[in-house]
Parts: sequence; structure tokens; C-alpha cells
Amino acid sequence: MKTRWIFLSAVLILTLLFSACQGESAISSSTSNQTSNQPAAGGPVLLTGNFTYTNEFVVETYYVENAVAINDLTGFIKRDKLWELPINGQVLGYMSVDKENNKGSFRLALPVVPEGILNDVNHDNKKDNGVQVFALTYSPNLTGGPFSEEDDKSYGWPAYLASVKTDAENKDEITGGKLLIWAPDDAQEFPSEFGTDGLLFTADDPLMKVPAGYSVIDLDKNPITVIRDHQAEMTLYEPADIAVKDYSQLSYKEAFDKMFEKIRKEYAFNGIPGKYPDWDSLYARLAPQVDAAQKASDSYAYFLALHDFAMTFKDGHVNLDGADNQQIFNQKYVIGGYGFAIRELSNGDVVVVFVKPGSPADLAGIKVGAQVTSFNGLPIADAISKALPLSPQSTDYGLRYEKTVMLTRGPIGATASVTFINPNARFKGVSLISIYELDSLFATYMGGQRDPNVLPAEYEILPEGIGYVKVNSNYDDLNLLVRIFQRALQTFKDNSVKGIIIDLRHNYGGSPLGLAGFLYDKEIPLGQLEYYSDKSGKFEPEGPRDRVLPNVEQYRFAKMVLLVDQFCYSACEIEAYGISQVPGMHVMGQFPTGGVEGETARGDFKLPDGMSVTVPTGRFLLPDGSIFLEGKGVQPDLKLLITADGVLSGVDTVLNAAKDFINQ
Repeated sequence: MKTRWIFLSAVLILTLLFSACQGESAISSSTSNQTSNQPAAGGPVLLTGNFTYTNEFVVETYYVENAVAINDLTGFIKRDKLWELPINGQVLGYMSVDKENNKGSFRLALPVVPEGILNDVNHDNKKDNGVQVFALTYSPNLTGGPFSEEDDKSYGWPAYLASVKTDAENKDEITGGKLLIWAPDDAQEFPSEFGTDGLLFTADDPLMKVPAGYSVIDLDKNPITVIRDHQAEMTLYEPADIAVKDYSQLSYKEAFDKMFEKIRKEYAFNGIPGKYPDWDSLYARLAPQVDAAQKASDSYAYFLALHDFAMTFKDGHVNLDGADNQQIFNQKYVIGGYGFAIRELSNGDVVVVFVKPGSPADLAGIKVGAQVTSFNGLPIADAISKALPLSPQSTDYGLRYEKTVMLTRGPIGATASVTFINPNARFKGVSLISIYELDSLFATYMGGQRDPNVLPAEYEILPEGIGYVKVNSNYDDLNLLVRIFQRALQTFKDNSVKGIIIDLRHNYGGSPLGLAGFLYDKEIPLGQLEYYSDKSGKFEPEGPRDRVLPNVEQYRFAKMVLLVDQFCYSACEIEAYGISQVPGMHVMGQFPTGGVEGETARGDFKLPDGMSVTVPTGRFLLPDGSIFLEGKGVQPDLKLLITADGVLSGVDTVLNAAKDFINQ
């Protein structure tokens, strides 16, 4: 089960799709007349094959309409990652996914004559017809129809579940796998080897003649082999950098050391003051714990060492899943409670916002609305400061909130002395003994409970005549999310609402979708994704700078408010930032977004005994070199105070404030 920290910002995975170019020329009628409308003898007519995957969120969570496609590689030939895949050359095939075993199969029947771009790839400075070059790729439906077009564009070249292998250390250059080509006649040439520079489709490639019609090109053979079987087998590859790093069969020490060395090189925020640990001193502290756990074959001791490792980071994307050990840990630190929950207000007061009937707090006379002044002999503010958080946090305000929640948690049977004053009463001190109860935890943890069964987006026209759309998650059926969001905007437009409220609170992330493109007809620049490169020894850009593009359909509203909170994480924050840049948009909330903005697709590690660690390895930079959103979040321009009346009213005071703002 995915936790709240395993959300990918996910910009890499969403631009997985494809493209291609150079010396491009569309197929003319004269060219088509050079061949019959039948496949050449021996040429493929059907592509079939299989694939496996380890990162489940793309195939199983983000998309429910999966397909395979041949996709024009003109963009790769031109080395242009912004080359847009034309619709004419797209051909779709059936894909079957076996989610239980993380594998699948596909079949794609080829058209008699494809409509891709002809590329002259022999670099002899002579005008030739050239060949059409395709990769077979995973082609899920994000929005609109099944093809990649309009608001569902594809750029660059294949990177995820593609028939070619790519080198993440060298600008995603193709290094192997298989291609599909189509030649209009038997006079065309194609590389027979990669050449001395190790790159495909460059001037030093040795050449060979290829037959007319379709051929499958096996890049893993030297020289490159031409396959003419009528049914050609191909494999879709999950890139090694995105695949989960599986160290689960190693010893505790071997797994920890391999993980540690990789993370110390590739951690996204290396070099950013306050964001990365002192690696040498951290290893010196943890290595003895790992060694002791291995000697004793003590799984829980190993978990504690990993927990110490995770808690070293000031990064909400760092996550530890302890498997069975998590239950032991929770018994010591989480499942015990006194039956009450507290909130800290903007003025520093701490009030009780929940009391469980029949709990120790209830029996001791603590009431909802009581002001807590001390806990275990410490002034309440100091007690909160000393509380242990449950998980790493990227911001001081996120850490403070989590400590406030965890102050009243602990093992069953723990004792706490609490001084408080009930509404219209005198100060009182009580001693409480914790019991097994989670209601008080869920009352405030992560901002309180939410329904896990809601749609990814929901909308309504409020009684005040205001359009309200809530994006609950960017981690669930992205196609459905986009369609509901656009339908909401269209409904609001049709009903001439006074204004709109877009609510991104309690959205834990997933994949950014550029929803701001429905509201603004200009491009919105975002961050530049970077990863560490072993070859250069430094962080290198991954493709072009991210951006939100205008959508085909545009909507305009007189007044617009975006609601955010500290539980809008990761991809939600990229979404929030894009929407915040729409002219006339106001951002409202009691907190900024969570400031959790790394990219985790390459940072998943499987460890012994079912445990796993996730660490971001991608970071987003602005042109001035500063970090995009991490540790800061999207800031409200209409910041609301946290007041006693607000937290005790039982109503959504933030939403009410947004309605009042629009009604002004």
C-alpha cells in the first residue's frame, strides 16, 4: 500500500511517452506509388510481446485505459525533446496487464502503410526518401480520446515501458532494444552499428541497405540485425533507473551499505544547506546499529536503524515502510492515547478540539474547548517542541503540526500530567494513563480523517452561486480527474457562477496534470528537473524545463480562489503553483502547501524482511539556481488565522472565508 510520502512528483513518468525528427518529409503520393499496398514479402504484420514492471503506480494507479502504440522517433533522430508527436503516425494495439504478478502482454496489428515521418538517416548529404522509424511504447490515455493529441500531447522519446533501452546517464540516448522501421523502397539505408561515438543516427554510423516495407531492427545484436518475421516478438523495458532497487535478498549490512552509498550520491538536495545530512557522521552512527542487528538477526533493531536514517532528513518525501516491524513501533509510540486531541492557534494558545467519550481525558473532566497550559510539567509550547514526530517533514510548520499531534500519543499505560482550563471554569491539573485508542489520533493527524472512497475530483454549485471543485487526489485515475475537472469548469460557465473555488487541501500528491492550462492561455514555466549523473559527478538537467501549457478549451471567471493547506504535497504543490499563476487567482489558506517537492521515481529501495525506503533523487530548480517549492510551498496571499472559534466551530471556516471573499 502506498503511503503519503511515496508520491511522485512525477513529472518524469508523465512525460514518458515519445516522439522523433530530422530531415523530415511527409509521405507524398509519389512516394506511396513506389510500393504496392501490401506488406513486402517476409515483412512483419503483427507485433506481440510481454513486459514486466516494478513501479506499480503508473500502470496500476495513474492509468486505467492502457494501450501499446508504435510511436514516431523523429524527435529522437533530431534530438528534440519538445518535438510533438503527430497523430497521423500513431497506431494503437491491445495491452493486457496482470497486476497480481506485475507483468503484461500486448499485440498490435500494423497498417498496410504507416503515416509516420520519413527520415533520411544515412548522412551522405544526398536527398533520399528515408525511412519511418518507430519505437513500440506504452501509451495510456490521459485525457480526451485514445490518441496523443491536443491536451494530451507527447514529447521527446520513449522512457518508460518502451521497446528500446535508454541511458539515463547520457540524455536518455537509445542503447539497445528493438525498433520498427518502414521503407518505401529497397534503396534506403539504416545504421548497421552505433558507430564510434556510441550514439544512434549520427554521422559515424556504419550503414546497411534495408528491404522495402516493415522490418524490426534488433539493436542488441552487433551488427544490428533486421527481422522480417510476419509475427515479430518485442519486449517493453522498464528503465533501470526507474525500476525499484531490490536489495531484499542481501544481508542487513549489504543492503544498508548499497542503499546508503547510492543515496549519499544521488539524494536530490545534496549541496543545499540544511537539507542533507553529514554523510560520514551519519554512517558512523548507524553502521554499528546495523552490524549489531545482523549479528543478532534482529529485524526490529534493523528497522530502528533505518528509522534513525529516515528521521535524519528534513524531507517529507523520505519514507520508511517497516512491514511487520511497523506494528511493534506503533505499539510503543502511536497506539496509546489519552482520548483527547489538541490544536495550536495562531496566537500560541493550545485548545482541545476532540475528546473521546469514556476516555481518560473525558473521565478527568477535560472538555472540548479547554485551553491546555502545560503537559508533563512543561509549558505547553515547550512540550510540543520536545515531542517526537512520526515522520520526516520538509517545513517547520509541518513539523510543528506533527509534533502537536504526537504529543498526546505513546505506549499503552504511559502517564501524563495535564494542566488545563475548561471554558468558563478554573485551572485544573490531572494525571492521565493512556489506553489503546486511535480516535483522538485520527481527529487531527494529517488534518483529520477523509473518505478514502471519494472520486479523484468532485464539484458542485454552492447555494451562494459559486462554483466549487475539490481535487481530492492526483494519485487516482488521472483521466477521470481531468475529465471531472473540465466538466466542473464547463458547468460553472454554463451556469454563470459568481466565481470559482478550487480546493487542493488534503491532496497528498501523485502526478501534476497542469490543470491551470484550462484557465490561462499562456505558458506557465515551472521547475527544471535534475538528477545526479555518475558520468559528470554532478546534477544534470533531465529534459527541458517543466511547464503548464494552455489547454484547447479555455474558461474565464470573474473571481477565483485557490484553497491550500500543509497537506497539499508534492504533485499537488506543482498543481497549486500553476493555478496560483493564473491572472486574477487568489491563494487562500491557514498554511502554505507542504513544501514537499522532490521526485522519487528513481529512489525506491526494497530491503530485507519486507521493509522499504523511499528517498527523492530528483530536484526542481528555478533559473536563478534556487530550489522550486521544496521547504517553502505555495504561499497564500490571503492568509487566515487559526482561531479558537475556527477550530471549534465544526464548520469549514476556510471555505466560508473563500465564499465571503467572492461575495464581497
